[in-house]
Amino acid sequence: MSNYVPPFTITNTILDRASSIMKKIGKLDNYKDLNKMPVLRRNNRIKSIHSSLAIEANSLSFDQVKDVIDGKIVIGPKKEIQEVKNAYNAYVKIKEVNPYSLSDLKKMHRILTYLTVKDAGNFRKCNEGVFDSEGNCIHVCPPPEQVDDLMKCLFNWMKSNHNTIHPLILSSIFHYEFVFIHPFEDGNGRIARLWQNVILSNWEGLFEYVSIETQIKKYQEDYYKVIENCNKIGESTEFIEFMLYMIDDSLDGLIENINLEINHISSYVKKILDVMEPNINYTTTELMKLLNMKSRISFRKNYLIPAIDNGVVKMTFPNTPTSKNQTYYKDTTF
Repeated sequence: MSNYVPPFTITNTILDRASSIMKKIGKLDNYKDLNKMPVLRRNNRIKSIHSSLAIEANSLSFDQVKDVIDGKIVIGPKKEIQEVKNAYNAYVKIKEVNPYSLSDLKKMHRILTYLTVKDAGNFRKCNEGVFDSEGNCIHVCPPPEQVDDLMKCLFNWMKSNHNTIHPLILSSIFHYEFVFIHPFEDGNGRIARLWQNVILSNWEGLFEYVSIETQIKKYQEDYYKVIENCNKIGESTEFIEFMLYMIDDSLDGLIENINLEINHISSYVKKILDVMEPNINYTTTELMKLLNMKSRISFRKNYLIPAIDNGVVKMTFPNTPTSKNQTYYKDTTF
C-alpha cells in the first residue's frame, strides 16, 4: 500500500479546463493591486465559509455568517454559530500550513471542529458512510483500521508528485481521495474543500481571493453525483474534470468582482449580479424573489436601474423599457 497511486486519466477535458484556468490566472496577474483589495479577499472568504457550511446543512444565512465573523450577536443554533467561528479561524491560517503535512491537516481539523466534535483532530474509530443532501448513502467508507495507512499513503503520494503533477489536478485528486477515505468522524467535506484551497493558495496566492466553495454549492447535487460515479468506477477522472470547471467558473467570478471594485460599483449592484447566472433572462419578479425583496420601488431604485446604468445588466428589449415582456440578463463581457 506504501506505493499506492490514485487512479486517474488525463483527458482532453482536463487539459482544456486547465488551459482556460491558466489563461485567466494570467489575466488576473495583470491586476497589480490585488493586495490593496483586502475587503474583496475577506468577502470571498466569508462566501467560502458560508457555502462550505451550507453544503453540510448549516442553516445560517450569508448575512448571519458575516455577522458572526464580525463579532455581532446572532440568534441561531449554538453549534452552527460555533462552526462559523471555527471555519473562519481555519481559513485565516491557509497560508500558514504545509499542504503536504498530515499533522498540519489534523491540526486544521481540530480548529475546524473545535467544540463541535468529540474527537477533533483524530481519525475515526468507527465505520462511516457518505450521504448526499437527501440522506442517501452514496459511499461506504474504508474500515477505521485502514484509515491511518490510507492517509499516510495519500500524503506520501502528494509529497512525491507535487512537483510533477499540476496543482490544479493534484488538489482535485486529493479532494476526491480524501472524501473517499473519509478519515474523520465529522467535518470531512469541509476539510476536503479547505485543503484543496490550501494546496492551490500555496501554489498561487490569488486563490485566497477565490471562492470555489460558492461554485460547488451552486452545483451541490452534481458534486455528490460525480463523487458517487467515481466511487462506482474506482477512479477520480470525472471528479477532476468537475472541479476544474468549478475553479474555472470561480475565476470568472473573481474577474467580475475585481472589475466591480475598480469601477466602484455599489453593494446593491453586486448583490443583483451575485444572484444572476450567465445567459439566463430574468423577470423583475424573479429577481426580487432571488434577492428576497418585496418593495418593487426599492428594487428598481437601488438595484435594477443602477445595474442598467452601469452597463452590467442589460434589457432584452432596450427600445421598449416598459414592455410587459421585459426581462434582464447579466452582461458577461463586463
